[in-house]
Amino acid sequence: MKSRKILAGPYLFWAVSFIIIPLLMILYYGLTDKNGSFTLNNLAQMTTPENLKALGLALLLSFISTVICLILAYPLAMILAEKNINQTSFIVLIFILPMWMNFLLRTLAWQTLLEKNGVINSILSFLHLPQQSIINTPAAIVLGMVYNFLPFMVLPIYNVLSKIDKDVIHAAKDLGANNVQTFLKIIMPLSIPGIISGITMVFVPSLTTFVISDLLGGSKILLIGNVIEQEFKQGSNWNAGSGLSLVLMLFIIASMALIAKYDKNGEGNTF
Repeated sequence: MKSRKILAGPYLFWAVSFIIIPLLMILYYGLTDKNGSFTLNNLAQMTTPENLKALGLALLLSFISTVICLILAYPLAMILAEKNINQTSFIVLIFILPMWMNFLLRTLAWQTLLEKNGVINSILSFLHLPQQSIINTPAAIVLGMVYNFLPFMVLPIYNVLSKIDKDVIHAAKDLGANNVQTFLKIIMPLSIPGIISGITMVFVPSLTTFVISDLLGGSKILLIGNVIEQEFKQGSNWNAGSGLSLVLMLFIIASMALIAKYDKNGEGNTF
């Protein structure tokens, strides 16, 4: 038992230093003013028209990107699961590979593709097709979100689908169920943990992102993540930034509650 406690020491140090202490700092700054006095004004900053607009737009774009990711990821995960491809295979590695690349570089690559004189418009111009003005629009932000977070939707769903016993599907077909009925009655219900996990892993980072909207939105489209970033970096107002962050934590807590309810056994875990 003593050896186990010693081995757990580094993990405990990591959790305290990089999880618990930062959360306590955010809680402290969010509930105090610059003089250290208790206040709820930092939380109330979310109710200003500008912040509500940024939050509403962030929720909308996050919802759209999550739906698109789900539509793209579910059929892909089914194809991978039906082919009996292991997570170490080359095809799955292709979807994991973007997660290993620098997040900023991936987003900058899309900026190069979408800008007015970028690669896509150059190709369209060469083909004598009308150029598209996508950069610095909400569509560009959604595209960046989908590209960056799609693997986080594919892998949990694939992980769940690959664990479904094939005999259950065969039994349903032997009892007269067609492909649609088998999907609706067997495959879909059993894949709910992966779907919930994937939705959470896409929606929460999409809601809180600020790099994608900065680069692909040209700093013209403010999401709630951008507002918080500006409070910390430009306004040096840690109290207001922490207060807004505490409000966003409500969405994280809600997502954790969803996972706890629909994925009690951790079947939708990516790894």
